[in-house]
Amino acid sequence: MSGDMSNLVSPEHSRSIFSRPWGVPNPLTHMWDIWKRWRAPPLSPPRTIYINNPARNGGFCHNRISTTKYSIVTFIPRFLYDQFRRYANVFFLLIASLQQIPGVSPTGRFTTAIPLLLVLLATAVKEIIEDLRRYKADNKENGRKVWVYRESQLSEHLWTQVVVGDIIKVTNKAFIPADLLLLTSSEPQGICYIETSNLDGETNLKIRQPCSAIPHHGGGQGQGNHGNDKDAQQQLLELMGQVHCEGPNSRLYEFTGRITCDGSGDENTTSLNANQILLRGAQLRNTDWIYGLVIYTGHDTKLMRNSTKAPLKRSNLDHVTNRQVFLIFLALLVLALISTALSTVWNAENSNLYYLQLPSGSGATAGQFFLNFLTFIVLYNNLIPISLIVTVELVKYIQAFYINNDQAMYDPETDTPATARNSNLNEELGQVKYIFSDKTGTLTQNIMEFKSCSINGHVYRIGAEDLALEDGHTSSRKDGHTSFYEDGQPLPGAHATPLQDVLGSRHEHRDEVMEFLKVLAICHSVIPEQTEEGVAYRASSPDEQALVEAARSLGIIFNHRTPDSLAIDVMGTKEEYEVLNLLEFSSARKRMSVIVRTPDGTIKLFCKGADSVIYERLSPDQPLAEVTDAHLKMFASSGLRTLCISEATLKEREYKEWQSKYHQASITIENREVELEEVSNMIEKDLSLLGATAIEDKLQENVPESIETLRKANIKIWVLTGDKRETAINIGHSSRQLTSTMLKHDLCTATNVEEAKSKLESFINELQSSEKGKKDAKNEKTEAALIVDGKTLEYALHPQTSQLFLSHALACKSVICCRVSPSQKAAVVELVKSKVKNSITLAIGDGANDVAMIQAAHVGVGISGREGLQATLASDYAIAQFRFLVRLLLVHGAWNYNRLSKLVPYCFYKNITLYLISFWFAFYNGFSGQPIFERWTLALYNVIFTSIPPFVLGLFDQDVTADGRLRIPSLYVPSQSGKGFNTKVFWMWIGMAIFHSAALFFIIFYGLQHESAVANGQVVGMWYIGSTIYAATVITVTLKAALESEYWTWVTHVAIWGSIASWFLFLVTYSHLWPTFPVGVEMFGLDYVLYSTFVFYLSFVLGPGVCMLPDLIWKSFKHMLRPSEVDIAKSEEIEEKKMKSRSCFIKGVHLGSEDEKKRLIDGDDHRGYSRIEKAAPETAVEITCKWCCPFLKPSVQQQQTNKIEMRTPEGDKRIEPDTPKTEVE
Repeated sequence: MSGDMSNLVSPEHSRSIFSRPWGVPNPLTHMWDIWKRWRAPPLSPPRTIYINNPARNGGFCHNRISTTKYSIVTFIPRFLYDQFRRYANVFFLLIASLQQIPGVSPTGRFTTAIPLLLVLLATAVKEIIEDLRRYKADNKENGRKVWVYRESQLSEHLWTQVVVGDIIKVTNKAFIPADLLLLTSSEPQGICYIETSNLDGETNLKIRQPCSAIPHHGGGQGQGNHGNDKDAQQQLLELMGQVHCEGPNSRLYEFTGRITCDGSGDENTTSLNANQILLRGAQLRNTDWIYGLVIYTGHDTKLMRNSTKAPLKRSNLDHVTNRQVFLIFLALLVLALISTALSTVWNAENSNLYYLQLPSGSGATAGQFFLNFLTFIVLYNNLIPISLIVTVELVKYIQAFYINNDQAMYDPETDTPATARNSNLNEELGQVKYIFSDKTGTLTQNIMEFKSCSINGHVYRIGAEDLALEDGHTSSRKDGHTSFYEDGQPLPGAHATPLQDVLGSRHEHRDEVMEFLKVLAICHSVIPEQTEEGVAYRASSPDEQALVEAARSLGIIFNHRTPDSLAIDVMGTKEEYEVLNLLEFSSARKRMSVIVRTPDGTIKLFCKGADSVIYERLSPDQPLAEVTDAHLKMFASSGLRTLCISEATLKEREYKEWQSKYHQASITIENREVELEEVSNMIEKDLSLLGATAIEDKLQENVPESIETLRKANIKIWVLTGDKRETAINIGHSSRQLTSTMLKHDLCTATNVEEAKSKLESFINELQSSEKGKKDAKNEKTEAALIVDGKTLEYALHPQTSQLFLSHALACKSVICCRVSPSQKAAVVELVKSKVKNSITLAIGDGANDVAMIQAAHVGVGISGREGLQATLASDYAIAQFRFLVRLLLVHGAWNYNRLSKLVPYCFYKNITLYLISFWFAFYNGFSGQPIFERWTLALYNVIFTSIPPFVLGLFDQDVTADGRLRIPSLYVPSQSGKGFNTKVFWMWIGMAIFHSAALFFIIFYGLQHESAVANGQVVGMWYIGSTIYAATVITVTLKAALESEYWTWVTHVAIWGSIASWFLFLVTYSHLWPTFPVGVEMFGLDYVLYSTFVFYLSFVLGPGVCMLPDLIWKSFKHMLRPSEVDIAKSEEIEEKKMKSRSCFIKGVHLGSEDEKKRLIDGDDHRGYSRIEKAAPETAVEITCKWCCPFLKPSVQQQQTNKIEMRTPEGDKRIEPDTPKTEVE
């Protein structure tokens, strides 16, 4: 990330990664930009499609899709290419190749090739299984059928046979086979309804309408099959023209094009947009049939264009591991170079030993030096574990399975489990330090309820509930209304009158209220759906649905919509409005408008949106602006979401002139959105303010408790929201993100970069002064909160102020950014991610506006909420509720990090322990490269004998239980700070491996060097010594895994003891394969020799004992004298478990069973008191039983003097009535 923070404000124009800090020019930047442009895929050119002229529609993509990664032809080359992009596999391939050179390999020709082949084979099987699953899904999709209009008749064809330019028929509940331009449907005016859950996760119905230039046949109801739509078919047969549109792209919600019918020129040219397009993957609903013109097919469809993978993310542990692998490789080269040099020296000193046939001459010596160097590289190659990659991948895959099947993170209400979409980041969940959270739908439920509104300067509410303000400034009046105050003075017109009272009487403001409610029922994009219970509303926005439903509850009922009109029922009177234009809402516009012709012929524009955009479009001298603004602040202070409602009356001539400009902009292919926005601004002006709405979005379950728990885990939470400042602050208080004791630094009033810089400097000075004062008074550290809005954030992210802004934000306990855009959310995440070292960021959100920050963070979490699945599809992990984030991080994240922090260095440890023995042995074999171990026992070390313990460490180990980690959030800090795995820890493991390797070799080697170990007097040979050392090494590294295991299950026992036993069983078998099989000639009969000697068994005590003793001493010392918080928590859990397993009797009733405990003991607070209620309430006695609750301070006094009998396994003890205390031992 460049130091230039200007790219944070606008990621689209981000600088190169080669840019120097603070924007200093870099000569590599231009070269990098050229490279990016050369590598970027070419833009798809616009296309022209001829209607009913298939001969001219050639050269387009076919409609067969394939999401598989491989084919039969490409599997081997592509698989090998993917695998050998990994440097480790390339290294082992090089070693396997070197082993084929005669005289180079001391370990045989295939001892590396076969394990590498097994690793590749395991990976290939995994890839094939996953690809077969995709292949079956593709076949199911491609095998579907659809009606295609060809040669003047309908015929059924496979989806794969559909081509661009075809006119096809889709029936109700069928899926759309390609991207279509809607021509007509069975519904009036040719409209249809679709569900796009396969595209964006939204289950609400969306309306699509045909272009006005296309003559459509509204078939109406009852025409449910293709035999009853002859008129539509005839009209389509006669339809001629061209469709000019943009090339294929991935923009789901955008489409630009135009259609010219009959080739008549621009006078019959009509614009096309996304409202006329049916995308592949959508499902037709509540419509008997539709006809559509195929625009894009196959991999040109928007669905397939969006099927790209999310940005590749790699964990911090992976980065550290890669660096250490490189260092180990350098160490291997140094070791090989040293061994080669010593070999040359030894050969020179022993050149007189003619029987060794040592090379002579400078040329021969140089050639031998190179061959010896290759020999030692082959000999030491397994210092880098060949099985590391596949082991880690399998472990992470199963860890993801744990997350997916955790019932504690399953939401039964929505039937949504947690989902790990990117298992590569499992351990990253255990290191999160900063959480960037959206508000709506993430902290809140995104279930909107209309609570109040401001109309014509007066506050109204629905129902009898008062509006509760944060500061409690409400007052109930005798007439049942509520007054609101600000600074002790009543707000003008702020009496919350129930709307029902206004509409149900001849109220003086009834007309204004009716006009306001009509706008709510008209200005929206909601679709009414007829159900058995009545009209149900389908909306893409919960806010819109809440407003329309609120109007319905007050008698203004929206009940019908067509592309050109909508109808409402006003207190029993039907009114129909002609819809002239709909200017849709977007995150950039922050408003929507509808232009309608009212029943009396007047043209009106209704507009609703954020106050920041509505107020700047109001006409001068608005009498309601000031009082409505006060009401908006009042609503926001109550945590309500607000929208401003406005209108304007348009003259006929004015509208026609504007409509002409709008039409020209709408048929533009390039930059259509920009031109439409400019034209929209021409009409959305001089508005009259009608009022504002206030909608409640309640917090999700346990959000305050979750935030508090995460803070105790030393995780900082930043809230990034598009809501108003007051709303964000109120939600901050209710979610415990803000407290009344915090210093609140409000940056929202800054108007330029210099002012923002000045404010930040003053905030920092204030915070430092406050901290100094509290330090002198020996009080707790000052807590501060920073509040900034989107406009000021632009100044804060400027290169002059970004570092200052970041420094102050990091010093604050809470940061709330309000009114921010999606790009600004990503910019804030990128700022922390790039500037704060060794800090893992996590972004969590539920909507499409959160995708940018989810992809920018180290870890992205999506909440499958009511705004679709865009955030979930772009995320690394998906959950249903914010509260599940606590368990995902504190339990799964910490466990995964701790497990992999042991697994990765353990894999290096066990390899170095064994393979470094060859280096020690080289001092006794003249550095000839002769290994001390038989070649196939050496090759099977990672494949069989030590392959299972790493999986046990990576899958089953846990230091503290899930309940313990949730109860003590601070246990998360060690994994968060990376104490479990870093360069220091890694090389401590390497140092331990070197010590164990040397100890095992020299103890056993010198123990057998001069003695006759066999009873018949035979002197032991090299293979006897090697096998003894090998057995001791297997036992040592396996016991090391046992020592590192914090949690033992039956799987752990099988893995540890089974690994040791596997070597001894293998030895018995392998020692008798030769001469039946041409392997293991060196080991023939060796099992009898080994198993019949005492020294062989003694080595299992001496070797592993010397190696494990320092570990045991250090762990015991650390646990007893310097225990960590994790050690203490673990000890408490063990002690608690022991105590609960003992029998406890009170008055002769056994309390060992849970049923008895529930019957006799209530009020158990997890470690809590045991309250025993006796027969009579007045004889209630509260005691603390040390057997069941050993961790409470036994300070409870007996309330009344009653005889209590306590029996334990050690005997009885009575407390007589005159005993003053009930502390029971």
